[in-house]
Amino acid sequence: MIGLDFGSGLALGLGLLLAYHLDQRRRSQLLLRVLRQEVPPRRLGLTSPFLGTLLHTQEAQQILTTALGDLNYLLQQMPLAYVQVDGDNLFQGCNQAARILLNLPEQPSPRPRLLLELFRSYDLDQLIEETRQSQAPCQREWSINVVAMDPVNPIPQPSLHLRGYGFPLNDGKVGVFLDDRQEVVQLTQQRNRWVSDVAHELRTPLTSIRLVAETLVSRVDVQWKSWMERLLGETIHLSDLVQNLLDLSRLDRRSAPGLVLTTVDLVELIDMAWDTLEPLSRRHHIQFHYDGPEQMLLEADRSHLYRVLLNLLDNALKYSPPQSAITVKLSTSLNPTETSRTLPQDSQPTDVTTLCLEVIDRGTGFLAEDLPHVFERFYRSDPSRSRQPYGVSSPGLPGETADPPLIHSNSCGLGLAIVQQIIQAHQGSVTAQNHPSLGGAWLKIHLPVSTPQGTATPNPSQTLPKPPFSA
Repeated sequence: MIGLDFGSGLALGLGLLLAYHLDQRRRSQLLLRVLRQEVPPRRLGLTSPFLGTLLHTQEAQQILTTALGDLNYLLQQMPLAYVQVDGDNLFQGCNQAARILLNLPEQPSPRPRLLLELFRSYDLDQLIEETRQSQAPCQREWSINVVAMDPVNPIPQPSLHLRGYGFPLNDGKVGVFLDDRQEVVQLTQQRNRWVSDVAHELRTPLTSIRLVAETLVSRVDVQWKSWMERLLGETIHLSDLVQNLLDLSRLDRRSAPGLVLTTVDLVELIDMAWDTLEPLSRRHHIQFHYDGPEQMLLEADRSHLYRVLLNLLDNALKYSPPQSAITVKLSTSLNPTETSRTLPQDSQPTDVTTLCLEVIDRGTGFLAEDLPHVFERFYRSDPSRSRQPYGVSSPGLPGETADPPLIHSNSCGLGLAIVQQIIQAHQGSVTAQNHPSLGGAWLKIHLPVSTPQGTATPNPSQTLPKPPFSA
């Protein structure tokens, strides 16, 4: 009897278990059909809200997965190199263009590595840090000489000319897009080489024409004298243009000799440049105001720095209205980042400051769309909208009764380009903008100044400005 009861109970239990499994299997199959959208969710009764939410979540996840895959595909196929680092500058990943450009390994490293270990570029490291600190997109352009990592036989590689765009990401991560500027640099070098060759070919015949014109200008009849003066003036203008092109070519060539650095008094050079332009300023009653120390010594190339001052003052004079003034300000400020440099043991300690030279005129200033291009070669804005010279004429042209000026007003679009090249060669920078209160052009030059310890650097706040010079 006991065996019969046990058998009946066991059969009943097995029957219930089988029924439960069959019910669960049926529900699972129905759920799969719902997820495959073969059965409308309303047939599931009370479980339809939950399954509807689950269905929408799955659809959203599938859309996000597809979008993420598309973005990763585009990132891998895009021509710009892309590199990403975390908050500790550990390399997280890159696309195929970055592997080719920076010669990064194809397979990921088994351990986290700094980006600086994989590609030694301190400019790239500074761009990443600047982007992380500012939490804003940053841009930097630099060149780097790559050498194959062979300690026995290092093999120099072609130089890389890069432009980087840094973008801040979450959790201190930074993504950097790198643009290979090699082709642009090569085209620029070819263009400059061609311009230099043409300038060399033009210099000799222009010199001959100028000599002939100078000889004939005093021998021709009065009725032809104005034409000879015009010919001489245009020849001088072309000669100046050729000389500017040759100067830019010499500054561009890396193989050219370096700057001849000597101790230069910048205030003395300012006075010399203005004395050269004094005939032009006197004719239009333009005053010269100087605000700064009576002496400013720095290590620089005297002739090149004089050319910078001459171009800046000539540009300001050309666009200054009559009965106005040109202001030159000179000041210095301490640069904490420069003073922290470590010096060799045998070198003398130095106090490093930054010199700021400002040239301000009272003209109409630059157009907003012209400001990014004022230092480009041969850039000329729309004549109908750009600021126009106030009648400062060139020497040697007919109709001049006053003493001819000693410098030809350059209008070929090379003066500020030469200024930028020379200042950059001195490890400085130059910017152009419009003065907020005067409205005229406002050009600022920043140059690093290093003087031996014990030699006092003039403090503008402790010196009285020189009296203004009235032309």
